[in-house]
Amino acid sequence: MTLTLDSLEPALSVRQVLTLERVLAGEPEVVAGASHLDRPVRWVHVAEAADVGVMLTGGEMVLTTGVLLAGDEDKQAEYVRSLHRAEAAAVVLGLGRAFPAAPDVMRRAAERCGLPMVVLHRPFPFAELTEEVQSRLVRRKFAAVSLSEAVRTELTALITAGAPLQRLLDEVARHSACPVVVTNLAHRVLGTAGERPAVDDVLRDWERIARQAGGTEGDGWIRAELGGRGERWGRIVLCGYRGDTATGRLLADRAAEALVLHRMLGGGAACSWEEQSAQSLLTDLVSGVVPARQLLPRARAAGLPVNRRTFVPLVVRDGDPARLERLLRLLGLPGLVAELADGATAVLLSLPRDQEAGALAAHFATRLRTETGPDHTVVAAAEPRAAWDDVPTGLREAQHVADAVADSSAVLDLPPVVRLKDVHLRGLVRLLRDDPHVQSFAERELDGLLRETDEDLLSVLRTYLATGRNKSRTAQLHHVSRPALYRRLESIQVRLGVDLDDFEQAASVHIALLAHDAQQQ
Repeated sequence: MTLTLDSLEPALSVRQVLTLERVLAGEPEVVAGASHLDRPVRWVHVAEAADVGVMLTGGEMVLTTGVLLAGDEDKQAEYVRSLHRAEAAAVVLGLGRAFPAAPDVMRRAAERCGLPMVVLHRPFPFAELTEEVQSRLVRRKFAAVSLSEAVRTELTALITAGAPLQRLLDEVARHSACPVVVTNLAHRVLGTAGERPAVDDVLRDWERIARQAGGTEGDGWIRAELGGRGERWGRIVLCGYRGDTATGRLLADRAAEALVLHRMLGGGAACSWEEQSAQSLLTDLVSGVVPARQLLPRARAAGLPVNRRTFVPLVVRDGDPARLERLLRLLGLPGLVAELADGATAVLLSLPRDQEAGALAAHFATRLRTETGPDHTVVAAAEPRAAWDDVPTGLREAQHVADAVADSSAVLDLPPVVRLKDVHLRGLVRLLRDDPHVQSFAERELDGLLRETDEDLLSVLRTYLATGRNKSRTAQLHHVSRPALYRRLESIQVRLGVDLDDFEQAASVHIALLAHDAQQQ
């Protein structure tokens, strides 16, 4: 889209013009059209001609003494009607020799037309008013053009530097000083920026507000469409913009240009913004930095059902987020998907309370493992949560379970959905991995292997203990003969100075190895 100087229209309102010091010196009085004083004044025009309406293009404040209208009421009424037809902003009549008081005919005609009519009780040089208003309008237009170019330059620089969507929105919010929301065509929120409390207030009942506020730019809700090549795919909304509407519209249009360019250069689709929105929300939930209650408006605005729901926190190891999104849609399961750190992906299911959450989570995990193979995907889950405030704890529990089996899923017989009760000792050791006593214990127990960093023997030991000291299974998994395995086990026992056939000694080594592995993650 291209904005021209004329399209910016940074006008003053009739009300603003009447508050100017030079105008106040003329003792202005509004005698008609008082409910229309917020009309924009695009220009000021001094004219005494009775047919001035044909010279106007709309938005002008017309200044006159009415000298050519005195004594002819028909001309007076037609004069007002012609201004109305030309969409003039207002008419200002200087009282004096022609009209010592406001003429009733003109006042009544202006009231019927809804045209603001102002009379000046003291002599007033019209040239001063035109000079004042014109200079202000020119300055406002220059400021608008400067702002337009500044915003364009800053946003383009961010895009060129590879900045994410959030950085662009933060910049738009800084210029607009109000919450900024990006949505798809179904009003689902893809991104927000601005002061967090103000954004949360906007998002609290977002879908209803967004639908009811359509087109009400007078209330500071200014929107610009996102799209290209004849296809719309979203919109950006300035929520409660307090500046003049024309400048707000300029900001929204400039932001829309930048967002479309950002999408084009990124080579992605609008759904990638949905992924970023989900990632931001779930990351904040997992971290616990932001209280869950404060994140509820964002979850609702992101399209997650939150009223009277059961929430199932899942963490998938080595799961492709796009594949998980598709599977949720295929199974008809409402939820959010977001990639976390270290190859983990969080999935938050939101299910009706009358549905069996455990069975649906198991069905989801089974379908996923069928597609990817059981050796490649671990689906960890926390117990279903009935309260939104409990979701962060559930996500952290699911992440803990996923981490606890990260290095052993290939040798453990895991259920489709792994829960805390399934990780047993491994889970406990992982919780204690940062304890100095545990770290010292692991180093002491495994010193004979760690000193020479024999990864092959460590791997054999890990498999042997994880399979319950099953020699046949260990040999099979390491593709070696049983005699070769016996030799390696003998070497391990010599280096560690333990008897792995002794349950207590084997358990001690097993705990030390679990602690060592947990510390490496």
